[in-house]
Amino acid sequence: MRTSIRAGLAGVAAAAAALGVAELLAVVAGARSAPLVAVGGVVVDHVPAAVKDFAIAVFGTHDKTALLSGTAILLALYAYGVGVLATRSWPLAGAGIALFGAIGAAAATTRPNAGVGAAIPSLLGAALAFLVLRHLLRVGARPAVTEAESRRAFLKQAGIVAAVAAGGGVAGRWLASRGAATTARNELQLPAASGPAPVVPAAAQVDGAVPYVTPTRDFYRIDTALITPRVDPANWTLKIHGMVRNPITITWAELLRRPMVERYVTIACVSNEVGGDLIGNALWLGTPIKALLDEADPLPEADQAVQRSADGWTCGTPTAVLRDGRDALLAIGMNGEALPVEHGFPARMIVPGLYGYVSACKWITEIELTRFSDFDAYWVPRGWSAQGPIKTESRIDSPRDGASKKPGPIVVAGVAWAQHRGIAKVEVQVDDGPWETATLAPVVSDDTWRQWTHTWTATSGDHALRVRATDLDGYTQTSDLADPAPDGATGWHRVTVSVS
Repeated sequence: MRTSIRAGLAGVAAAAAALGVAELLAVVAGARSAPLVAVGGVVVDHVPAAVKDFAIAVFGTHDKTALLSGTAILLALYAYGVGVLATRSWPLAGAGIALFGAIGAAAATTRPNAGVGAAIPSLLGAALAFLVLRHLLRVGARPAVTEAESRRAFLKQAGIVAAVAAGGGVAGRWLASRGAATTARNELQLPAASGPAPVVPAAAQVDGAVPYVTPTRDFYRIDTALITPRVDPANWTLKIHGMVRNPITITWAELLRRPMVERYVTIACVSNEVGGDLIGNALWLGTPIKALLDEADPLPEADQAVQRSADGWTCGTPTAVLRDGRDALLAIGMNGEALPVEHGFPARMIVPGLYGYVSACKWITEIELTRFSDFDAYWVPRGWSAQGPIKTESRIDSPRDGASKKPGPIVVAGVAWAQHRGIAKVEVQVDDGPWETATLAPVVSDDTWRQWTHTWTATSGDHALRVRATDLDGYTQTSDLADPAPDGATGWHRVTVSVS
């Protein structure tokens, strides 16, 4: 094995050891202090909106995994270079390792709510990387009877380092997942709802469409948290302050004693493309946010309710929307169980009719009443609209795009949504023919999506199917194609079908 290759692999092994130990130290210092997570968080916060849109379009709900994987690959290449550099200049290699530690420490300490202790995982990890690299290069440089023996000795030592690094990383993540938040969530007995949800009509589900109630395991997740915040409800509070006459703070125990209602609400991500799946309908259990705001008594000029997450993320919701009588909830339950940690446990916001980036704060800890003219929430400086009402949209679920069918009757099915307005009509067009009215399924409320079906008598050939919806306000969705930015995608969903 060439000396340069051996040195490069030593650098990679040293970096792996640093990351593994850092993951263990982050259990104490805070999950977001781990170097990969801290640096990734800085990237997420500063990446242009166009790059964020591209990542979601390509990777969907796996965008965070893609970012962390990409960061790890770049670090491996950097570490390989440092290892090769060490055979020529130890001072320069040491500076390279120190730079790695400094970048991680700076990223960790600038995360919201982080203290100086957040730098410890990166700094100690860098120190360990220096020691491991020196050790592995010395092993590779030891005189041996044969080159083969020298290579085996090096690979053995590097393998041990890699195994220890992997074990440290896995152990760190496992320990973090076994924390107080997970235990409390698993042991939580949800309070009974004083206002139960309406019964879902049996006919709300049609063949060919996605489930009317999205299973929790399949519910989309889009947020900026690379590591899921794990908030211990024993230490959780919600502070409502700012431009209010009566600032209040409620604890977890106090929240559980408040009146709870169950409501089916469909929520959607503003990044959802036409025909996309970043949307879902669930049964939410929570206390009406209107009652909480009424207790705080906002001043008349406070037109924005800024929600803050435990990880520092913010969104701004029109105060009037939260007090207009819709079922805006501070939710603690989802589909009959406690909120999953990744969906906001212990509490999150659910607001019918608004995209998530302006309403659906997970891991919420604070609501500040202010004005839109005084504060821009997280996504607004990144080019997104300050207010994001969900647009009237529809989607074809069956047949799938590119499907092959035989001539004859084919059931076309899908969903349409216009939360808090409701769907009045869905129409289907085949090729450039007339728009034909689909059959609508019943719903529990205007705050959920609505399923629909249409029977099409298919003839041989290639065909294009389109769908459009009209809401109860009389608005028919536009055919104009628009990207998600700055306030949601528009256009008619289209699928092609080959009939033969």
